[in-house]
Amino acid sequence: GSAEQVSLVLRACAALGVAGVPFGGGTSVVGGVAPIAGTFSCVVALDLRRLDQLLAWSDGDLTATFEPGLRGAAAETLLNARGLTLGHFPQSFEHATIGGYAATRSAGQASTGYGRFDANVLGVTLQTPVGELVLGRGAATAAGPGLLQLVIGSEGAFGVITSVTLRVRRLPAVKRYDAYLVRSWEDGIAQLKRLEQGGVVPDVVRLSDPAESAVNLRMSAPKAVQLLARGRCLLVLGWEGTAASVSTRRGASKIRGIRLPGAGTKWEHGRYEGPYLRDDLLDAGFLVETLETSATWSGLLTTYKAAREAVSEALGECVVMCHVSHLYSHGASLYFTVLAARSDAPVEQWQRAKDAASAALVDAGATITHHHGVGTVHRPWMTDEVGPLGVEVLRAVKVALDPAGVFNPGKLIP
Repeated sequence: GSAEQVSLVLRACAALGVAGVPFGGGTSVVGGVAPIAGTFSCVVALDLRRLDQLLAWSDGDLTATFEPGLRGAAAETLLNARGLTLGHFPQSFEHATIGGYAATRSAGQASTGYGRFDANVLGVTLQTPVGELVLGRGAATAAGPGLLQLVIGSEGAFGVITSVTLRVRRLPAVKRYDAYLVRSWEDGIAQLKRLEQGGVVPDVVRLSDPAESAVNLRMSAPKAVQLLARGRCLLVLGWEGTAASVSTRRGASKIRGIRLPGAGTKWEHGRYEGPYLRDDLLDAGFLVETLETSATWSGLLTTYKAAREAVSEALGECVVMCHVSHLYSHGASLYFTVLAARSDAPVEQWQRAKDAASAALVDAGATITHHHGVGTVHRPWMTDEVGPLGVEVLRAVKVALDPAGVFNPGKLIP
């Protein structure tokens, strides 16, 4: 119920030799909150749901400070009542928490415009078994290496985040969501690169490859649109802000494609339905899994091809779908959804595919994870990601903040 109580639990765990894992919304898909005791006798799941307050906000500074157990949807409601928004809308929005966003470097569906969560963190308070770490001063700092960013993405391995100060925005006066059919996957990516590097990027981007486009349109579009879409790719763009900003950026975007009236708004209204559909497919006997990465513009198509081929070879008959959903001046993300008939050993079945895809991503020079985090699933690939010396740096930080090694063992650090 308080930062002080969290601190006492951490100190008790260290003294008694009991492992602990922080728990927020429980939406990790990479084993981030798995209750692993490791070499310890037992493990405590530290539920943060009572730490659910908006502690402070400043309309003049456009900042807000939250406790970690507050769910994203609740945080947005509190901000909206004050004319503000966080602008962070991951697919886990209904359940994931502020602390979880910070601990995993979350990215949301509007992160192209509003920024990734880690880019909007201005300060944190971290409780560790050896004391409290408070980070974030002034508007910007040159005071040595960025310790703040060492906490963001630490996934509970260094301690428990008990407050997060964030950059917030004013509620957008206008929202416009458009959808198009573009000629091809390659053409769509080229157009997104033009928008991003030309300074007229939308706030929300979703470019689906031919396989994902066909599935999405099959579920939502009239037959005539489905026929028209054969071989084409579905592109959804969301524009938010002042009326002038939205009008200017939309007008300057000059998208080459067939516009689908109403389809963009329809996507916006159903943007959180994916996990529920996944559950239905699992219940029906299918294997449904996801993986994500990011690459530079020059390596994006190569990475896409390598990952698809690796998964297809590992699973045999399957459907591999993909979309681009986060843009940067130098590259973009790739998010894959995989559908196959489920075997008698589905965990092992997917592990083969995941391992093959991960090796392909490393070979392609892409990242092992763009926003899902490390947890247990990506931990074996962290040495490839940051190098042996980088792993030693993480271990040194772990020893400094959690000498007994009790908090979230088995995660993040190889």
